[in-house]
Amino acid sequence: MSTETQNTTGADAVDAAIAKGIDLDGSPIPADKLNLYNEVMAFEAQRQRSGVTNTMRSRIVRIGAKHLSQSDLNQKLIDADFPPLKDKEIAFYYGGK
Repeated sequence: MSTETQNTTGADAVDAAIAKGIDLDGSPIPADKLNLYNEVMAFEAQRQRSGVTNTMRSRIVRIGAKHLSQSDLNQKLIDADFPPLKDKEIAFYYGGK
């Protein structure tokens, strides 16, 4: 087993672990799981993109909902001149609360 310390924080930690084929706990990621992940990511790599701001907003909502209250996230979106949370996003990320 490697004595190399693996970073387990930040978005890049997961990508680095996948690239190495080693989970964040140091265990190997099964080949079938890696193969499926790589196959699906290859499809995604070929998908035409339409704009960066829509992707930014999607990421902000998806990740922000884990860390911010609904009202805080909604206000931050508005303050940054993004559209506010949609009803379907509120239902999905906040359980319609």
